Amino acid sequence: MKTILQIVLWIICVGLGFLIYRSVTGPIEFKKVKEERFSKVISTLKDIRNSQEAYRTVNGKFANDFNSLVSFVDTGKYTITQQRDSSYMEFDKVYGIDMLKEITIIDTLGFVSVKDSIFKGDDRYKSMMNVPYAQGGEKFTMKAEIIDKGGYKAPVFEAKVKKDVILYDQPKDLLNRENAQISVEEVNGPEIKVGSLTDVSTNGNWPPIYDKKGDQ
Repeated sequence: MKTILQIVLWIICVGLGFLIYRSVTGPIEFKKVKEERFSKVISTLKDIRNSQEAYRTVNGKFANDFNSLVSFVDTGKYTITQQRDSSYMEFDKVYGIDMLKEITIIDTLGFVSVKDSIFKGDDRYKSMMNVPYAQGGEKFTMKAEIIDKGGYKAPVFEAKVKKDVILYDQPKDLLNRENAQISVEEVNGPEIKVGSLTDVSTNGNWPPIYDKKGDQ
């Protein structure tokens, strides 16, 4: 009987020890996995943003789907221009004399590939719709609109993914805590996103630390 009791107590002690160990190491391991995956996801969102900004520069609005965006990056070109001031004399009928007229001339110097300008020979833009680490082939949700901001029609876009998709295999309690984050040092809320459909902004909702880590 004494031996059985000792075994039971040993099992209880081992179980408690494991629980204590997991309570300490669990959050540490979760943070490591989170930061690694978030960095990759944010880097991809930056690619989407850079591509969208190029699309707007050329087309005056943002792309509403990835097929249009990828196709644009693949074949689109920036126009390189040079602005210079000039002047000439023109007869003024009111004053009856020649008067100096000043104008601005915009010269087209050439064109540069959007693909080479942003991705420098890398073809990762072809798969930028795919969420890194997603196990079910999930893609970023992206939408573009034209909104009214005080009488001004402004193009906007937003691309996002739920943290649940990225951290699919992590402990539920830690994931729930992550989704409720409110901190200047964390990605707040249940999603990682760039852009906005309500404000004229192409910012992401991640903290500066992820920008310091650099892009791909």
